[in-house]
Amino acid sequence: MGGLKIFSIFTSRNVNHTNNNHLLPSSNNPSHQNLIRNDHSNSTNDKDDASRNPIFNFLQRFMSGAKVDGGSRTEEEEKVYSWLYKFAQSQRDLVFEYVRSTERGLSFKEAERRLKENGPNVPLQYTFPSWWHFLWNAIFHPFNIILIVLSALSYVTSDSPNGCIMLALVLISVCLRFYQEYGSSKAAMKLSEFVRCPIKVQRCAGRVVQSELIVQVDQRDVVPGDIVIFEPGDLFPGDVRLLTSKHLVVSQSSLTGESWTAEKTADIREDHCTPLLDLKNICFMGTNVVSGSGTGLVVSTGSKTYTSTMFSTIGKQKPPDDFEKGVRRISFVLICVMLIVATIIILIDYFTSKNLSESILFGISVACALTPQMFPLIVNTSLAKGALAMARDRCVVKSLGAIRDMGTMDILCIDKTGTLTMDRAIMVNHLDSWGFPKENVLRFAFLNSYYKTDQKYPLDDAILAYVYTNGYRFQASKWKKLDEIPFDFVRRKVSVILETESITEDRSSQFSGRFVITKGALEEVIKVCSFVEHMDSGPITSFTSEEQKRILNLGEELSNEGLRVIGVAVKRLLPPKSAQSNRNDGPIESDMVFLGLITFYDPPKDSAKQALWRLAKKGVKAKLLTGDSLSLAIKICHEVGIRTTHVSTGPDLELLSQESFHERVKRATVLARLTPTQKLRVVQSLQSVGKHVVGFLGDGINDSLALDAANVGISVDSGASVAKDLADIILLEKDLNVLVAGVERGRVTFGNTMKYIKMSIIANLGGVLSLLIATMFLKTDPLTPKQLLTQNFLYSVGQIAIPWDKMEGDYVKTPQIWSENGLPLFILFNGPVCILCDVTALFFLWFYYEAYNQMNVVFFRSAWFVEGLLMQTLIIHLIRTEKIPFIQEVASWPVLSSTLVISAIGIAIPFTAIGDVMGFTELPLTYFGFLLLLFIGYFTVGQLVKRIYILIYKKWL
Repeated sequence: MGGLKIFSIFTSRNVNHTNNNHLLPSSNNPSHQNLIRNDHSNSTNDKDDASRNPIFNFLQRFMSGAKVDGGSRTEEEEKVYSWLYKFAQSQRDLVFEYVRSTERGLSFKEAERRLKENGPNVPLQYTFPSWWHFLWNAIFHPFNIILIVLSALSYVTSDSPNGCIMLALVLISVCLRFYQEYGSSKAAMKLSEFVRCPIKVQRCAGRVVQSELIVQVDQRDVVPGDIVIFEPGDLFPGDVRLLTSKHLVVSQSSLTGESWTAEKTADIREDHCTPLLDLKNICFMGTNVVSGSGTGLVVSTGSKTYTSTMFSTIGKQKPPDDFEKGVRRISFVLICVMLIVATIIILIDYFTSKNLSESILFGISVACALTPQMFPLIVNTSLAKGALAMARDRCVVKSLGAIRDMGTMDILCIDKTGTLTMDRAIMVNHLDSWGFPKENVLRFAFLNSYYKTDQKYPLDDAILAYVYTNGYRFQASKWKKLDEIPFDFVRRKVSVILETESITEDRSSQFSGRFVITKGALEEVIKVCSFVEHMDSGPITSFTSEEQKRILNLGEELSNEGLRVIGVAVKRLLPPKSAQSNRNDGPIESDMVFLGLITFYDPPKDSAKQALWRLAKKGVKAKLLTGDSLSLAIKICHEVGIRTTHVSTGPDLELLSQESFHERVKRATVLARLTPTQKLRVVQSLQSVGKHVVGFLGDGINDSLALDAANVGISVDSGASVAKDLADIILLEKDLNVLVAGVERGRVTFGNTMKYIKMSIIANLGGVLSLLIATMFLKTDPLTPKQLLTQNFLYSVGQIAIPWDKMEGDYVKTPQIWSENGLPLFILFNGPVCILCDVTALFFLWFYYEAYNQMNVVFFRSAWFVEGLLMQTLIIHLIRTEKIPFIQEVASWPVLSSTLVISAIGIAIPFTAIGDVMGFTELPLTYFGFLLLLFIGYFTVGQLVKRIYILIYKKWL
């Protein structure tokens, strides 16, 4: 993923400070000193102890394994949390002391000094992976290294054809992996929206009399202690403690994922019980001002901000791939076995032939026969085949390994918006103050949406669509717009002033005249209402506090059902007596008549419930992780079939101990009001403590941490650029059914890979041990190096068809994981069967054909070559299924064709001129009759061992 370089903002590497305390002045205020001392005594002492005993510190980290389980915050996060809570709880005058600033701001000289000391104000720097980075990873695979070494040894011993073959296999595998990953994987963090924008700061200048100046600086040049001035649309350049505020409304969607806004105010002192992102006097780096204005003191910049601490974990916390770890273990074991067996065979051959070069060449040939030469090619071909298949389902695979991981995935964490839901509002109902459907509520809501022009919102489109599709005819053309009071985030409502085209016609009609129609947030609409009117029945009643409370409770009940609620009010205006405008925001939006409520819903996708049901049938459990409210999350889960017996929220998780956190995460199916770091911790807890393979489906900036940490990160084409860059798989269509197909293909890919690994290791290991036994019996080479390499080459070519094999239906129904002990046990059970088959052939040739003397060595090598090739070719049919091969289960036609072609070539070679060149002789028909009986016995014994293995371990592959 490239290198992440965190800029140190508050300290340099040579200064022993743990956070911003070096900016604090000396103070005689005891409370001030205690506040600082309590925060840093523990961390400072810990760091001093570690520095005194680095060996102990290293051993402690080594024994812990740097395990990240998600149950607690990191040390950096704890520092940021503690620092921000100090400012949130402190009085306005005290916050300047913490960062050694003044109410006038910093001087230009001091700001320049701090910028040089701390570095530029950037959250983190990302380096794009270079092409050689991908090439390096593609080349330095354990089996590639083995093949390269063996190829070099082959050239040294003048066995150039064998060396060329192995290098060709390496080249094909490397090119396949390099092309796929370099062409599609651009795992780049794009936090450019947080930097390179002008910021208004207050600086002081003057030697004798200092004056305050407002200047614009680049965000990269903002330092702790700066006073910033912000207006609608501005981004916060760091973590800011508000000094003044006026109707300030901030969007924190980049951190929370919620579309709702947050009100902020400077005139408050928070307590430690308030969740961090709910602090009203703290604004965070990367969030933006929606409305209002104010000033704030920058308390943290760069890598010490909440945003950078959150995103600095990207690329660092992903757990190691069990499959890759298992492959590396296999490679090391094979290298050890290869060295031991090859050394023994070289010594035996040398003591019998006294020809060191020939003995070394034969030893290298044996080592080649032991190596699964096609492993990198088979694995990458299987993954590439899966990637192409998923591309046909409009699914872009950026990381080939993600396909295999999808086959092992057993938990899928899903963000709500845009994945389970359609990400658009649909109007549900129009209710009066008692919760009964009323047409007039819809009529005036429609007129408001129809005539408002300042800015159209999705709720307006939903109202218009509801009216048109349900056949209502409200005759909007008979109305004329006079004025509009646009929506803003302080009033949280919009009003239009309308009148009928001719106010003289039908004055008795309840819809004639001039009206102010207001709709917006329910509590804001209620504030401007003095009456409740039921337009159908006519009476108007005073809007008492009891009725206001009842309507608010009704709105809360509807919200708990997952609905969004807005209020509608109306006021009839008297015709103007003069040409003076009626526009007066205050009096017009007052003494209104409350009509009722309009409810909206973001419905789940039609495919969501079916897809989740199909995933559940395949052993993949779904968990909902969202920043939205719990009530809305529960509503969605009821619609799509996710159980809600165990639910929790982010603030609740913050109060739990580490063990309780893991237990809650394990049981909960719905986790709402989560921050990005909490989503990350949930994923890490499921991986490390729950031992699950976790997929995460999200499309927002707030999902990027979890996407990066998950075993399989999945995003959508319409998602945020950060989310798409960090995802392993990108869905071009928001359809969960594509994931079901991906899970199936992942399990097929994993299954075919395991077929090859188990089959090739058993066949190669059994064949080499059989060679060792035959060498000791014959006192000569059972096969010449050329014959052995030809046999190995034909066998390897026959394995190319494995990625096109099919898997049994039962295999793809459950998640498939790499078992650390499974492969050794599998080899222990099935390896002796191959050796038994070879030894039986050895004894038959030894006693029946008397192939033990030097005169019959050519015949022995011919017969041994055919038997070994057929056994290694047919073993795939025994290993690939737990059923009886060729009777209960038949391989795919590419595998069958490959088996027939390679077997035919192997049998035919001794009868051709090629066989004469290689030192073979023709074989009698009686020998092929023996081979038929031998392989019938081999499959019989192998099937018996297979049933015993399945009976004990309850699985096969």
